[in-house]
Amino acid sequence: MKTKIQACIIDDEQDGRDYISLLLENEFPDVQIVFQAASIDEAYVYLIKNTPDILFLDIQLSDGTAFDLLAKLKEISSQIIFITAYENFAIQAIKNGATDYLLKPIKKVDFIIAVNKAMENIKKNKTILSNSLQNNKISLPSLQGFKMINIGDIIRCEADSSYTTFYLADKSKIVVSKTMHEFEELLSEHHFFRIHHKHLINLAHLKEYIKGKGGQVIMTDDSVLDVSVRKKNDFLSRIDFIE
Repeated sequence: MKTKIQACIIDDEQDGRDYISLLLENEFPDVQIVFQAASIDEAYVYLIKNTPDILFLDIQLSDGTAFDLLAKLKEISSQIIFITAYENFAIQAIKNGATDYLLKPIKKVDFIIAVNKAMENIKKNKTILSNSLQNNKISLPSLQGFKMINIGDIIRCEADSSYTTFYLADKSKIVVSKTMHEFEELLSEHHFFRIHHKHLINLAHLKEYIKGKGGQVIMTDDSVLDVSVRKKNDFLSRIDFIE
């Protein structure tokens, strides 16, 4: 599991990125900067494959706006701290899940408040998910309340924007209005592995692996799923398979 809070900084001004880095280094040593970018294109390539805990996102970028980037990503569960020199984007930022909204030049006290808020949200979300695991069961919210599901009965999970579909051994499925990322780290401790940005599988229900560029897996429900090229080596290592 991750030990540090992971953060990304997306800002087309080097001075802006440097200042945020300095503030984090001085005020939040437990936050690790894992990626920085100056454009939507750079950020998209990274964020389509990775989900940082906190995303510092400048609104006006050289090749578009932060909202263009979020629209392309569709699924992101990061705590988003928007940064801008303009006040008139606040409502749009809120609609895009803003944790906070900082105006340039960033005031140190405002920055500290925003990051503390993000870290509290991260802690709260992890506690909620951790508490849902009791006696190898997981609580999945439904329209009527919630359902307690045996973790061993979950064959796979499939991501679809901000929703996750759980496919179960009895051939039923449950759609949950939470992103895959919110379950991935928790379930990875129970022999689940994310083979693709869309697929998180229970290795106990893996039936067959088919070689290929990334390859494919066949699960016990006979579903055939692609393994991404990026995930292939880690996956094969996890199941002790050597090509």
